Amino acid sequence: MSILDWTVLLGTLFFIVAYGIWKTRGSKNIESYLKGNNDMKWWTIGLSIMATQASAITFLSTPGQAFSDGMRFVQFYFGLPLAMVVLSITVIPLYYRLKVYTAYEYLESRFDLKTRTLAAFLFLVQRGLAAGITIYAPAIILSTVLGMDLFMANLLIGFLVILYTVSGGTKAVSQTQKHQMVVIMLGMIVAFGMIIYLLPSGVGFSDALHVAGKMGKMNVIDFSFDWENRYNIWTGLLGGFFLAMSYFGTDQSQVQRYLSGRSITESRLGLLFNGLMKVPLQFFILLVGAMVFVFYQFYQPPVFFNKAESAKVYETEYANEFKAVEQEFETLFVKKEAEVKSLVVAIQQNNQPLADQKAMEVNAIEEKSSELRQEAKDIISKANPNAEARDADYVFITFVMDYLPKGLVGLLLAVIFSAAMSSTSSELNALASTTVIDLYKRSFRKEASEKHYLNASRWFTVGWGVLAIMFATFASMVDNLIQAVNILGSLFYGTILGIFIVAFYFKKIGSNAVFWSALFAEAVVLCLYYFDVMPYLWFNVVGCFLVLIFSYGQQTWKNLVA
Repeated sequence: MSILDWTVLLGTLFFIVAYGIWKTRGSKNIESYLKGNNDMKWWTIGLSIMATQASAITFLSTPGQAFSDGMRFVQFYFGLPLAMVVLSITVIPLYYRLKVYTAYEYLESRFDLKTRTLAAFLFLVQRGLAAGITIYAPAIILSTVLGMDLFMANLLIGFLVILYTVSGGTKAVSQTQKHQMVVIMLGMIVAFGMIIYLLPSGVGFSDALHVAGKMGKMNVIDFSFDWENRYNIWTGLLGGFFLAMSYFGTDQSQVQRYLSGRSITESRLGLLFNGLMKVPLQFFILLVGAMVFVFYQFYQPPVFFNKAESAKVYETEYANEFKAVEQEFETLFVKKEAEVKSLVVAIQQNNQPLADQKAMEVNAIEEKSSELRQEAKDIISKANPNAEARDADYVFITFVMDYLPKGLVGLLLAVIFSAAMSSTSSELNALASTTVIDLYKRSFRKEASEKHYLNASRWFTVGWGVLAIMFATFASMVDNLIQAVNILGSLFYGTILGIFIVAFYFKKIGSNAVFWSALFAEAVVLCLYYFDVMPYLWFNVVGCFLVLIFSYGQQTWKNLVA
């Protein structure tokens, strides 16, 4: 990287850390630290909610998702706007009326301590693991760009996030995220513009869209009902709705964002703002990935996008075998490039029969290219069984490092680091608040000073940060980071949502019924995942309905016996 790139990157990181520390100077008690004195305006809440979701994974993994699988992942978010409306009407007024620090406090007043503790525990497990993945994502960059050991990169990123989060509280996190979202959006818009600008002469944005469509990357909406299909409009609307209901209604990393609002109206507007903007934002990021795919139809891509792992193969007995695959891949690319250019000409001439014919030829070559890429991954795995043989998360960063001019590389790296720090700081802040309020203060140290609980919050932040770093060392085992985060959420969110729905709407169901039903539902969901019975988005629906059905059944049986 150039000096200019380092200046842009380090200047942004310094500003984030310094701003977070500066904004904490007024945090003298636990209410200020965890709730920010309830003075946030709606646009701060909305941007903070979006920034919490927009981790580095979003900007590393989502373009890679579109590169390999097309745009259909956007359907995952179709249920989110409806969930924002429901939560704004039902959940926000309840939390404000009870004046809670965490979402799980309500469960004790509605049920009992064990149910509150169970829900808090499920959240801590899920969010603690997810925090590790959000640390791992930017560590990929350091390991690739600087040639650092991945563990050391995880350690460095984790240390910076812990420092920033411990110094800041909820108010600092939320205020900082406004500026981070500006950096994030500016960087992605610039990246998108550069992709279009760098396309060959005579190939415009419209042509690129047509090529992406002909090659199966513009598959935005799928109306087919296929149980095995992870991403269609039905899984998005139904599974996505339940996931969003649980994430935004019961996940403390999100609840804490809008509990800091100055009024119910401000919090509602913040949630609705997120509901309106999230789908277009994800669509745009996926479109960036689809355009990167088109870009690499005209410029030679590597057979494997993780160059650090490729370099290691050259030093093994499999070097010649790998080089042979690379050479065949490059030869095939020359043939594909010529066919893609012919496809563009047919599109520009509005010659549909010829365009369809050329599209078939291009896709046939692309299929062979995919087979060669898989061969390369197999060789990497043979050369080093511990190697990360999946490269979808490296696609976008490879484009950035290889083709963007000086200064813009630093800006895009700043985007990814900003997203990582904003998301992870929110997660660690929520993990600490849940641990202190729902476990430590409630069950272990019931009477202590405000200063004690404030210091405990900071120490628990450090503890969760260390655990997240430890889990980050295992994150390379997952296939795609954006999917890994959503799978983790789906494993737990359905059960947690079921507990809250019973609490909100089924007033005659008691604590024992919902507690044992939640344990049973979670066990079933974990079994469904282990045996790969269904796409993970359906876990949100199954987990929720199992809690509802078994809670109602238990309570009904109890009433009949009584």
